Amino acid sequence: MSGIPAPDGIALTVFILFFGLTIILGSTVALWRGRIGGKGGKSPPAAHGGHGEGAEDWGLGGRQFGAWITWFLVGGDFYTAYTVIAVPALVYAQGGFGFFALPYTIIVYPFIFMVMPKLWKVAQAGGYATAADIVRGRFGSRGLELACAISGLVAVMPYIALQLIGIRTVVEALGLPGNISLVIAFISLAAYTWLGGLHAPALTAFIKDIMIYVAVIAAVTIIPVHLGGYGAMFDIAEKALPSAGGGHVLSSGQVVPYATLALSSALAAFLYPHTLTGILAARSADTIRQNAVFLPAYTIVLGLIALLGYMAYAAGIHTTNTNMVVPYLFQTIFPNWFVGFAFAAIAVGALVPAAVMAIGAANLVTHNILPKGYETVTGARVTGFVVKLGALICVLFLNAKFAIDLQLLGGVVVLQTFPALVLGVTKLRMTSSALLAGWAAGSVSGLALCWMDGLKPVHPVGFGDISWVVSTGLIALGINLVVVLVISVIQGLVGGAKPSEA
Repeated sequence: MSGIPAPDGIALTVFILFFGLTIILGSTVALWRGRIGGKGGKSPPAAHGGHGEGAEDWGLGGRQFGAWITWFLVGGDFYTAYTVIAVPALVYAQGGFGFFALPYTIIVYPFIFMVMPKLWKVAQAGGYATAADIVRGRFGSRGLELACAISGLVAVMPYIALQLIGIRTVVEALGLPGNISLVIAFISLAAYTWLGGLHAPALTAFIKDIMIYVAVIAAVTIIPVHLGGYGAMFDIAEKALPSAGGGHVLSSGQVVPYATLALSSALAAFLYPHTLTGILAARSADTIRQNAVFLPAYTIVLGLIALLGYMAYAAGIHTTNTNMVVPYLFQTIFPNWFVGFAFAAIAVGALVPAAVMAIGAANLVTHNILPKGYETVTGARVTGFVVKLGALICVLFLNAKFAIDLQLLGGVVVLQTFPALVLGVTKLRMTSSALLAGWAAGSVSGLALCWMDGLKPVHPVGFGDISWVVSTGLIALGINLVVVLVISVIQGLVGGAKPSEA
């Protein structure tokens, strides 16, 4: 199956109904709540940190989200088009290797439980809105603050691009040309975020989850029955997969990249501006702990969604554009009206996290990169729009082989903030200059390796006769930590600068 299908009126109508309703609900939330805005987007300064109350409401929801809303919001910006489009595409192309996302999401929740409440308390006490705020407060370094802000901004661009690709993919599958699909995706995201702020995805995240659950449950029950059962499905996929480069069981050469990608993705997951935004918007540290306990329910859904890559082979789907695997599968099996609903679920599943990503990036720019005075609703909205333009450029010019590579490339960059942000709230004695040097070494080496490898997030490493393919993010983080350790030790020995106290 290939090419753009002819537009289908029923599927397109259902898609517009559900997708359009979500955008309208999110875009108008600020109007009927009556909290965001004011002339010029300005409002009285907040009690902490000097940020405008209206801007904080737009960018952090007033830090008032309880356990229920936080569960949907954090899950909504963590499980994205990456989950529904990119993971099945990788399973379709490389078999069992695509399931590395499962251990990655299992590893990340204990990390959230232990680390994120501490970061929330630091942010709450200091009135901090971003990771860069926290780092500045801990080390008192403008350079390190800028480094963390730039890393978050650069890392989130390809991640937003992945969401735009998700929306474009389903719109294109409905019969509209790619350029029109991309314009629709961009305008939808821009309007939704501009008007609604963080309250928009917070309100509509539960709609997104319900729609995704309905589509996934229907897929994993109806499609196998239609294809003769899971046994037949796996047999057909096993015969087809070797020529595509994979299999059900990992080959010896896939074990190390599988494990290291899972680990690096887990460490990077909640360093992104959007995931940290969901954490900082929570009402309390206990809210975060409660979510860390219950969020693994999403991992079950992720595993089921990944199976769609195998189902596509059993359904006779053959395409060189792996991003289209899931849309083609639904079009092959389901009636038109349900196709429209499922595509709307995928599009909303990209829209909600993309909005949080743009908001998180806007917070970084207005709070940590631009001079003081831009922490207003208007400033955040304009900045968020520019960020989305940057993501659009990523879609057009970053020629990653798989859509999932866009997320993994962002992980290489944002992982270099791990020492300053996560280790920075511990009692370890590290200097700001050492952390800045480590960040620079890790970022430059990581990006250089990615460029050398054709935008792939893994790199071959050899020791004598032994050679492995390892996550580029972990390699860069290792370089980062070595530099931090060496410089911190040298400065301590010669009586240099001491780390700021928290």
